[in-house]
Amino acid sequence: MGIIVNKNQENDKLQARIDADLRNRVQTASTEKDPDFAEDIEYSKNLKKTGRFGWIWLVLIGLALASLAFIILL
Repeated sequence: MGIIVNKNQENDKLQARIDADLRNRVQTASTEKDPDFAEDIEYSKNLKKTGRFGWIWLVLIGLALASLAFIILL
């Protein structure tokens, strides 16, 4: 989405509006626990956090790589 601006005066108004919006977001985020706006992204709203057994995947991948290396070296 874009805005075409032909005059500096309109550009200054646009810049002031953007600055005010960002300042407002920073002030409201300072009271919240997560100020990096990561939860505001549309695609991350329906994602689930990793469960307590997520480390098993890392162990399985490590074992698979180790067995592959063992097969290749023998």
